[in-house]
Parts: sequence; structure tokens; C-alpha cells
Amino acid sequence: MRPLPDIRPDLLIERLEALLRTPSPTGDTAAALAVVAGWLEEMGLAPVFTKKGALTVTIDGESDAAPRAVTGHVDTLGAIVTQIKPNGRLTFDRLGGYPYYAVNGEYCWVFTADGQVHTGTALLVKSSVHVHREQVRDREWKIDEVEIRLDARTTSADETRGLGIEVGDMIAWDPRTVVTPTGYVKSRHLDDKAGVAVMVAALQALVDGRVQPAQRTTFHFSDFEEVGHGAATGVPADVAELVAVDMGALGDGLQGNEHAVSICAKDSGGPYDLGIRRRLASLARDYEVPYKLDIYPYYGSDAEAALRAGGDHRIGLFGPGIDASHSFERTHRDALAASTRLLLAYLLN
Repeated sequence: MRPLPDIRPDLLIERLEALLRTPSPTGDTAAALAVVAGWLEEMGLAPVFTKKGALTVTIDGESDAAPRAVTGHVDTLGAIVTQIKPNGRLTFDRLGGYPYYAVNGEYCWVFTADGQVHTGTALLVKSSVHVHREQVRDREWKIDEVEIRLDARTTSADETRGLGIEVGDMIAWDPRTVVTPTGYVKSRHLDDKAGVAVMVAALQALVDGRVQPAQRTTFHFSDFEEVGHGAATGVPADVAELVAVDMGALGDGLQGNEHAVSICAKDSGGPYDLGIRRRLASLARDYEVPYKLDIYPYYGSDAEAALRAGGDHRIGLFGPGIDASHSFERTHRDALAASTRLLLAYLLN
């Protein structure tokens, strides 16, 4: 059992905050990937962008016998303008899976083709309960019942178009990132920027400690996971094992928590490789990493996307436990540090 190099927890949190505050809705991830590429270059690594736009970096291992890959995604939930209404407000479609009520009252940014950024708020069309009493009830909202109210003086479609806004413009939700004195990270988009931060922290520890992984390993930073095809390309064909570092789902009937690593045994796509799953659990015990095993009922990962695209890999999945997934999420420094340690343990053994 090889000793783990030291991690830098404060730098992990600092980089996670920077990544969370860089908008990257699915389809518009270049800025976030550039941030990650900059960190890798600072470490003396040589990141490469795939034709599809993902970011990869490969580091030599002590062996080439069974190459590995690790994947996490920078793309997040977002939205896209579908219509400019006669009153100047916007309708939108969702990028990624979330209910409309999850963004009611949420601040957002609208990115125009000419580089402008406009702020706004997602609201029910009939928001005022002093006017629309029918809204005071518990039900799911439909697409035609929500809209974006822009923070600009506009009362018509022509005035909104005059701002440079058009159908197809990308919308990012304000993450409202806060790190509390008690160690909690509260933010949208911890799925999966927390996992990306863990991957970067593990790479930093390897570089700082001048340690090689057991096998040649490719780190794959995906850009289309939230719509199901992120790691369908970009993973080297000779990779024997592909492990996704993604959020651990928490909730009723699940064992995980915000202070531990969640190791996934099965999600809606089926079971993960039994050997990898058991090895991850064994490594967590050996290195005294707090962990929980769970089954996620409504979940998919980039590791599965690679398989569906024809990849001949065994796959695994683990990551920090994150509360309220695809809503206003929260995790803890403990889970982030534990996930980094488990990733290092996997890489070195």
C-alpha cells in the first residue's frame, strides 16, 4: 500500500469557488475549461482539447499494462432562450434535467452572440399572489408558465432584440456560492464542479509529491455530461478502467452524507463494475477514508456514456456526497478531501 501524497485542502476550495463562479451551462463551457487548462499548465502539464471540446491530459504511470482514465464534467444545468415574448420577456428551455420550480426566483445571466451579458430572474408568469391566487397551490409548473424577467428597460420584443438578445442565446443560473465557517460549500453546480476540483486537487498532489500513478492515466474533463454524451468521445481506446468522479446522490433510502465519499454500486443505467467497486471500498478502508455504498435510482454518468459509445472499459463511479442535487446543492470540505484521498489511493494502487 503506497503512501498518499499530501493534498492542499485550502487550494481545493479556492479552485472550486473559482470554477463555480465561472458560468458553464451545457453547450457553453469554453471559459470553465480554459480555467482548468490554466491550472494544469501551471502544474507543468500539457492539456489537449479534443475536437468535441473536452479537455484531456495524460500522465505517465509506473506501468502501461492496464491504462486508466478518470472523468468529471464542467458542464452544468442551464437554459436557452426559446422565444422573445411580446412584452419583452423571455421563454426558455432547460439544459439538463431539473423541474421548473427549482429555478423559480433564481437570478441568471443571458449571453448574447455579440458578447454582451444581461442579468435577469426566472419567475412564474403569474408570480404575484396578490393578483393570481391560483398560484397558491402545490403542483408542477409547465414551460409556458415560467419566463425570464430581464434587468433592462424593455416592454416589447423589439426592445429586447435591441439589447442583442435572440433565440438560442445561452442562459446560466447564478450559483450563489458560499463557503461557510463550518466548512459547508453551498452552491448550484457542485454537480460536477466538485468532482472536477477533486480531480485537479489529486493531480496537484501527484505533481507536488513527484509521484507517478500505478498506470498511465488520462484525466478527461467532459463538456456534455448533463445531456448524456460527454465522455462518448475523448477517452483513449486502450483504457482498461474508466472511473467517473461525480456527485454522490443523497436522500431517502440512501446511506451517503455530505461528509463522506459515496461509491455507486448501481444507477439507472445498471451496475458498475463489481471489481472496481469492491476495490474502491477496500482502498477507502485501508486508507481510512470515510465512505458509503449506495444505489442511485435516477442517475447516469459519463462512464456509462463511454460504454454506450462503444468503449471497451470497466467502469466505476464515486464522489463527494452532495445534498439537493440539481437544486441548491451543498457538500462539505470533509467529503471533498475524502474524495481526493480516495482518488489518489485508486491512482497509486
